[in-house]
Amino acid sequence: MPHQPTLAQLACPHCPRKFTGEGRRVQHMNTYHRQLTPPADEGNRAEDHSFTYIRHPVLSGNPCNEDGEDLLPHSPPAPEELLTPEGSWRPFESRSVFDWAYLTFSEAKMSERLTNKFLKVWAASLLENGGGKTPWGNAKEFWATIDEVQHGSCPWKTYVVQYEGPLPASPPKWMTEEFHLCTQNSRTLLHEQVRNSKLKNNAHYTAYRQFNSQQERVFSNVMSADWVWDQSNRIAEDHSNEAPGAMFLPIIAGSDKTTVSVATGHQVFHPVYQSPGIISNIARRAHGNGVLPVAFLPIPKVSRNESKTNEYATFCRQLYHSCLAKIFQPLKAGMTKPELVRCPDGHLRRAFYGLGPYIADYPEQVYLAGVVSGWCPKCDAPNNALDLDEGLRRSHMKNDLLKTLFDEDILWEDYGVRCDYKPFTYEFPRADIHEQLTPDLLHQVIKGTFKDHIVTWVYEYLVLTHGVARANEIQEDIDRRLSVVPPYPGLRRFPEGRNFEQWTGNDSKALMKIYLACIVGHVPSQMVQCLSAFLDFCYIARQNLLSSSDLNKLKDALQRFHQYRDVFIEAGVRDDISLPRQHSLVHYARMIRLFGSPNGLCSSITESKHIVAVKKPWRSSSRYHALAQILRRISREEKLEAALQDFTRQGMMVGDALSYTEMVLDGGQPIPLEAIKEEEDEGDDLGPTDGPKVLSSIKLSITPAQGYPRDLESLAVHISQLLFPTTFRRFLWSEIHPDNVNQAHTIPVDQCPLFSGRISVHHSAIAYFYAPSDVCGAGGMYHERIRSTPLWQKSYPRRDTVFVETDHVRPGMLGMTIARVFLFFSFTFLRQSYSCAFVHWIERDGDEVDPETGLWVVRPEFIGNQRSMAVIDLDCIARGAHLLPVFGPAPLPATLHFSQSLDIFRAFFVNRFIDHHSHEFVL
Repeated sequence: MPHQPTLAQLACPHCPRKFTGEGRRVQHMNTYHRQLTPPADEGNRAEDHSFTYIRHPVLSGNPCNEDGEDLLPHSPPAPEELLTPEGSWRPFESRSVFDWAYLTFSEAKMSERLTNKFLKVWAASLLENGGGKTPWGNAKEFWATIDEVQHGSCPWKTYVVQYEGPLPASPPKWMTEEFHLCTQNSRTLLHEQVRNSKLKNNAHYTAYRQFNSQQERVFSNVMSADWVWDQSNRIAEDHSNEAPGAMFLPIIAGSDKTTVSVATGHQVFHPVYQSPGIISNIARRAHGNGVLPVAFLPIPKVSRNESKTNEYATFCRQLYHSCLAKIFQPLKAGMTKPELVRCPDGHLRRAFYGLGPYIADYPEQVYLAGVVSGWCPKCDAPNNALDLDEGLRRSHMKNDLLKTLFDEDILWEDYGVRCDYKPFTYEFPRADIHEQLTPDLLHQVIKGTFKDHIVTWVYEYLVLTHGVARANEIQEDIDRRLSVVPPYPGLRRFPEGRNFEQWTGNDSKALMKIYLACIVGHVPSQMVQCLSAFLDFCYIARQNLLSSSDLNKLKDALQRFHQYRDVFIEAGVRDDISLPRQHSLVHYARMIRLFGSPNGLCSSITESKHIVAVKKPWRSSSRYHALAQILRRISREEKLEAALQDFTRQGMMVGDALSYTEMVLDGGQPIPLEAIKEEEDEGDDLGPTDGPKVLSSIKLSITPAQGYPRDLESLAVHISQLLFPTTFRRFLWSEIHPDNVNQAHTIPVDQCPLFSGRISVHHSAIAYFYAPSDVCGAGGMYHERIRSTPLWQKSYPRRDTVFVETDHVRPGMLGMTIARVFLFFSFTFLRQSYSCAFVHWIERDGDEVDPETGLWVVRPEFIGNQRSMAVIDLDCIARGAHLLPVFGPAPLPATLHFSQSLDIFRAFFVNRFIDHHSHEFVL
């Protein structure tokens, strides 16, 4: 356990004073050496987080006219054809009618039955108020109006696909059956996605290289990485006459099966998604049109015995790849000759297309890459030795060479290469599926290595070591530990531990944040170190901006994880760790350099799209021939979105339906957005926002809490904190005497100012701070709410913990301490307003992290038997902190509630895994 701090370690770093407690040192620092944190809106910029950019010199993405000729700088975009006549709501009657249509169909996603009910209620209300008719008599009439929208949707087409090989005397059903591929025109869909003006501030029209102030290369969006730059170089070499001034427009694809119903027929769909690579990661992860379904693949269904035959397996793979080739065929011509594309900023540009990163989980990657299951689709590392170093990279060219040298059996056994089909990327220029497969954080890291491997192995170790009965007892204690973890904004709770049936990706992410401290003492130290190293790898890989230094840290964390994970082999849990999903981690550093942050290319994006594109439309269907109904709903939603964009460009969507109607009835007219004078953006059009890395601000909630006494003494009695008046008056003394050499806590209370004013209590405050890992791109501000309330959710008190900055020069926890907030309050003294917090100090236990967990340990500070309390200015607080109890050897009582944890335990780990910014902040 870390040692207690000595007197020398509690010296002020700015003056010769020394202190007997961390709380007193912090009080002194806050009084005499406080670094105020400027508000987030002042535009302050940390010098160490400014960026420089290098654009691709040839494919520079210059705006052009309709003839493909480059425009002069600052030329306005060519006017875009409107879907409807100016000022007209056609095919809708008015703004209110369109708003009703968009609300019920696109946002509420009402079924036919509910739509009919709402229309009848609407008609009844009109009848009661003097007559009039609704625009539609029923849902079918309503849908017919949506179908009249002329643009915004690519029609869905169905292609029949059938086996064409030789037939045996008694062919199985799948050889004669017709399969249906439902697809949109991928080129038309791409143009609709790229022209979306909502993406204006999240689009990059040229490959670029980004560098921080230390001249380190940083990787964020796809356009910032090496693959796009290399593709641009190849286009510039192969098409030297047409390349200058054009743009490279990569197409990011993804596919994943999804089950919409297990109980009613096990209905499965296999959507393929498409996203333009020029948009940022944040736009791709957002709930917009950055990612849309482009096709639904056919899913053959046969008996169990037939599905095991080699002929059927080969047919399924050939069917899969022929359909993918058909889906992206409309883009092929634009891969060698540029086409005019209207971009989110309204300008036309000449664009070369290219198949880009492909998002898929491991089973899908095996299908895509044409490798044998159990092998790596990106390298030829032996399938029985995947725990060793990375193998040689796979490629189309290498596979073709191997097929000329060896027969099929050798290729299958020794190289993991299938010869019965070729990946669809063979048909497209500059495409190689082995290179294009992306890292998959969800299935390889979060669900795979963490949940399916480490968490499972820990339990198996307990069974092997202690037997089933004792292992279950230990697991119950681990579950109790999980259930008593203190709350934190956004943290999913585990009231019954981790023993629940259906796991989701969000469940795994939540467990990752708190699992480490809960297994300490129950498993060997090396297992704890293994998990700590893996979590470091995971949190670095999940950042949305990674520098060259971050990639070195990523490699170091992976090396430590590989070193410590041998404990599971030594304990007999595993014979080896030759697992494809864990092996994939060795490719992450190189893939980040190729494609940027994995957060923008994760299968969690396509899984979240399943909800909108498949599951919700399916629930609105009649369940009979559901795919056709799903496609119609997708088409209509795209039409409504196109109409919304068109009306917005004409200035017809300003305000809400009521305010707009009032404006029109008063004789007003909508003003087209082009006519509204906008401030010209003279900055770089690359889009990253580089905010202040170390600066933060914190503000009290807008509305004070009710039911509290307003005077000092009565308030202290009300909150049962009798030290509050003393610390309050000493805080006032320190504010009045900022240059006095005496320490505030040594001043007799009767020499401190009296206060007779009114105090307002607040139950929460909001911290704003720079957190680049919580937004995609190079920077941005983040906010979180910190609470201190006597009755949270009407049942128990909640007093959150915070980071208090003590020394802005020293890094991480060496420049901070922890405090628990017992009261947020504001008051006015000598005509100056103050926002403060009444806190209990939780001091750092030593100057080094715990060697087992890699986490800092802190302890509540006491003076005698009393808490060490203080009143501090709100500006001293950097952000919220999360503490995990150091549980100790004794099992937890079943009656312990998580709201009691911060009061009962006497030592805590500072949880840097609670979120990305804490992981960076506390290191």
